[in-house]
Amino acid sequence: MEWTIWAGFAAGLLISTLTAPVGVSGAVFLLPVQLSVLGVPSPAVTPTNLLFNVVAGPGALWRYRRHGALRDGLARRLVVWTLPGVLVGAALRVLALPGPDVFRLLLAALLLPLGVWLCLRTGRPAARAAADPEPTGLAVLAVCVGVVGGVYGIGGGSLLGPVLAARGVPLARVAPAALAATFTSSVAGAGAYALLAAVGRGPVAPDWWLGLACGAGGLIGGYVGARLQPRLPETALRLLLGSLAAALGALYAVQVCG
Repeated sequence: MEWTIWAGFAAGLLISTLTAPVGVSGAVFLLPVQLSVLGVPSPAVTPTNLLFNVVAGPGALWRYRRHGALRDGLARRLVVWTLPGVLVGAALRVLALPGPDVFRLLLAALLLPLGVWLCLRTGRPAARAAADPEPTGLAVLAVCVGVVGGVYGIGGGSLLGPVLAARGVPLARVAPAALAATFTSSVAGAGAYALLAAVGRGPVAPDWWLGLACGAGGLIGGYVGARLQPRLPETALRLLLGSLAAALGALYAVQVCG
């Protein structure tokens, strides 16, 4: 028990330090660690990951807020539209997708294309800075990402960030907005899982101690990562994130097929 707590803290610290500069909480990479290394059962791993986001999120957000980055209207719109999506995703995860094989297949389907996309976008000529996406399209995107995030336990920011960056929205706006959406949707998702635990079968409630330990590491790592953002090469970070996501997606695809 004690080693998993410290391992969770270390994993949250390292992952958040690497991912916070590009607007990703790190939950997308922490979840496979919880499944394969720390032994959190499915579907309890999803609310545990959301708990990580809830605890870890304020670290990076506080740093971004000090520079006024959270006053952007993009952050407010993403927060509003991801919330209903994550509640639907939480219900689907508990009531319709309880099997671990189905969950691993979902992990592979999300991580592999996300990683390839990040790698392919890296190194291309920078897109012209764009205005906010059309309101209806942004709302549809945020709701859909919220559903996926609720199922996957990532809050959705790790999917919103690459999409918005690919449309030409500057990373300085994307990072705080995506992290804000991740934090608020994770709060709602964690609450939804707590309620669904009363009606769902199997281990639906989060592993509270492990989630808090991972989150404490992420709280520190997120602040450090946000502080280091101006000094870190964006190209290298995007390649690292893309390679990690693609490798993890491929690993789970092999496990399901094998």
